[in-house]
Amino acid sequence: MQNTKAIIFDLDGTLIHSAPDIHSAANVALAPLGRGPLDLETVTSFIGNGVDKLVERSLRATGDFNDDLLRQSLDRFHAYYSRNMTTLTRPYPGVIAALDAFRAAGIRMGVCTNKPAEPARAICDQMGLSQYFDIVAGAEAGKPKKPDATPLLQCVDALGCTAGEVVYVGDSTVDYETARNASVRFVLFDGGYLNGPPLPLPAAQRFATWAKHGLLPS
Repeated sequence: MQNTKAIIFDLDGTLIHSAPDIHSAANVALAPLGRGPLDLETVTSFIGNGVDKLVERSLRATGDFNDDLLRQSLDRFHAYYSRNMTTLTRPYPGVIAALDAFRAAGIRMGVCTNKPAEPARAICDQMGLSQYFDIVAGAEAGKPKKPDATPLLQCVDALGCTAGEVVYVGDSTVDYETARNASVRFVLFDGGYLNGPPLPLPAAQRFATWAKHGLLPS
């Protein structure tokens, strides 16, 4: 893409296939409540708005919900996930080669995710991805989350770019709305966790595999 100086990526469902480990953590959080396990497809459909919302959705899908249940379940989720976040999680095929190509082309890179900041950075370290990024920005308590434009624009600033010089790559409606709110160009990875109706994007703004991403300037 012309005039692209930096690419910012979502994480879960865009660079890494992490749903299986998130699925396991969600069911560990539910088990002490005597609630039956949710299937992978259901938990995957809850990904995108942050872990608090994912656990809330898991609770509502299996029974009663209140703030105390949410707090206790979040504690169990975080305790399990922090120890098991890379048991099944892997970068999508072609991601490493794509990141190598972007770096060779002189494109700066970052991550903007609704995953909490500490596990986002930890998983990038454990997956060998951190070396590619100037910033890995995750969700933090009391700060706006996507689709608010703030976290994405902060990444744009950290990369020393303007909004018009950046492409944001994501897999969900949340990512699409974030880019639109920030006036940043958006490209959809079709192989991720998009749940809901198709996004109104032309073929040039979507790709199905990282081997054919089309993100390098022509």
